[in-house]
Amino acid sequence: MKAFPNSEVWFVTGSQHLYGEETLQQVAEHSVIIADALNLSSQISIKVTFKPVVKTTEEIYNLCQQANQNPNCIGIITWMHTFSPAKMWINGLKILQKPLLHLHTQFNSAIPWDTIDMDFMNLNQSAHGDREFGFMVSRMKMNRKVVAGHWETSEVHRQIDIWVRAAMAWQDWQGAKFARFGDNMRNVAVTEGDKVEAELKLGFAVNTFAVGDLVQYINAVTDAEVIDLMAEYEKEYILDTALQVNGARRNSLKDAAKIELGMRRFLKEGGFKGFSNTFEDLHGMKQLPGIATQRLMAEGYGYAGEGDWKTAALVRAMKTMGTGLSGGSAFMEDYTYHYEGDGGMVLGAHMLEVDPVLAADQPRCEIHPLGIGGKEDPVRLVFTGKPGPAINASLVDMGNRFRLVVNAVEGVEVPHKLPKLPVARVMWKPLPDMNTGCAGWIYAGGAHHTCYSQSLSAEHLSDFASIAGLENIIIDQSSTLHQIKNEIRWNELYYQFFK
Repeated sequence: MKAFPNSEVWFVTGSQHLYGEETLQQVAEHSVIIADALNLSSQISIKVTFKPVVKTTEEIYNLCQQANQNPNCIGIITWMHTFSPAKMWINGLKILQKPLLHLHTQFNSAIPWDTIDMDFMNLNQSAHGDREFGFMVSRMKMNRKVVAGHWETSEVHRQIDIWVRAAMAWQDWQGAKFARFGDNMRNVAVTEGDKVEAELKLGFAVNTFAVGDLVQYINAVTDAEVIDLMAEYEKEYILDTALQVNGARRNSLKDAAKIELGMRRFLKEGGFKGFSNTFEDLHGMKQLPGIATQRLMAEGYGYAGEGDWKTAALVRAMKTMGTGLSGGSAFMEDYTYHYEGDGGMVLGAHMLEVDPVLAADQPRCEIHPLGIGGKEDPVRLVFTGKPGPAINASLVDMGNRFRLVVNAVEGVEVPHKLPKLPVARVMWKPLPDMNTGCAGWIYAGGAHHTCYSQSLSAEHLSDFASIAGLENIIIDQSSTLHQIKNEIRWNELYYQFFK
């Protein structure tokens, strides 16, 4: 089953009437074969739907109009089997509001040396038909992904799926709502941002709700609902003795369960896809939401602490992109460094709210003092993250554009038990090395709040940034500080004069 069963991408082939009906019939037959093969590919996570070959300005315009209006269509894949004069595409591309992937391929994988003739050449003209189309898209300065290679290869399918996942996340953002319980943490800069510009450019809305509104939902939770949820906790996690039946802190677990049930109902009834809160505004709540936030994120909600709505939206987008993939994406914070030993490492955590999708083993459900917030001790899930390749991503507001900073990292095993650190934690090595990765992040203005993902790559985020019109700074194995600083300077000029 496809990871996104209710959505589709349209496979659109361009040609023209010049070649006659017999050639156009062959073009359609070949296009159906390619679309069906992509649709059946286990690597592509969405339905690929063949659309009739377009041959005129009117057909192209109508198709783009239909794509815009179809809520199930998240993007179109174009391919020019023959030569398709690109002026025909102008009006359609001008109105296209869905993401675009240009597949530069051809039906045959090899030249039939003994039989090739001009009829064959007239039919199989992708080598220059796609260049004609590519010129027009470049001339119109449209963002798109170009995938070059034969349509039967695994690498082409892999690249298409990465774009599909980015397009799906973009679709999910359109009209999405994110709730802020209270404002952002006082005097913090990076969690601020232009919510009006975000809705204009990125499609999602962010609005603040009083914590008292949420407390009404929490107080309306029934005892029976709490009992059922606590039974779920007991089944899924290793409960501290104090939280077990007849334990000294059992009532704290009840309070945590009420918070989760109230938050879930508030978010569901309001149609929200994510939320933020802050320990500085907990009026009427007994404890800062710990296990509640962790479990809601595990269900797919976006979240970030201290009112950081941009990171909450990014967490949601990355969770959508990673649907069905192993690993997981979670809210994270670079907390402290370990410089000794093998090149330096980052210990990532947060006060309470790191998503259990990253857990290497069964999480423990524990209760400990927090030290900030002025409330009762919060219940939280404690675990250590899995090692392996990952990325860390941050969405920041640079004043005249949003910037998406991505650092490729290598997750490592935490070398010690950390018995006095009762929070979920992950450890990683920034690429290309600790000092370059950290300095590059600082130069790029990346935030301390991030989304850490073991299911996505920098390529997923690059495709997403292209679709969303985000500036994208990638720090990976090939990066140098000289290159990073130059890229930032050049980008600044670009956004000052051309955007």
